[in-house]
Amino acid sequence: VQLVESGGGLVQPGGSLTLSCAASGIIVDYYLIGWFRQAPGKEREEVSCITTPPGRRYYADSVKGRFTISKDNAKNIVYLRMNNLKPEDMGDYYCGLSYGDSCMASGIDNWGKGTLVTVSS
Repeated sequence: VQLVESGGGLVQPGGSLTLSCAASGIIVDYYLIGWFRQAPGKEREEVSCITTPPGRRYYADSVKGRFTISKDNAKNIVYLRMNNLKPEDMGDYYCGLSYGDSCMASGIDNWGKGTLVTVSS
């Protein structure tokens, strides 16, 4: 199983980014896939997850209404569209796969290496 994140970068407050998690060795539609972030000095926290069909979506309260998780089964990619970014959204963003149904960092079985999101003017 390999998960490769991309799409991070520097963006001004209020800006947008789309992160991608490209999966190989698995079919994304068969697993819960989530996005998690870790700010310096803080624990990794869940941001958003999408389940196996029917594809229920979970969002942390801090990102509801601003972030959207989706997946392209044909490309085997899970996306995180982030709008109206705030400085508190900064951190390393990781894609994670769970063999269970828990959108919690402690329940993730496979991690990508992460992509850095910086929100600053």
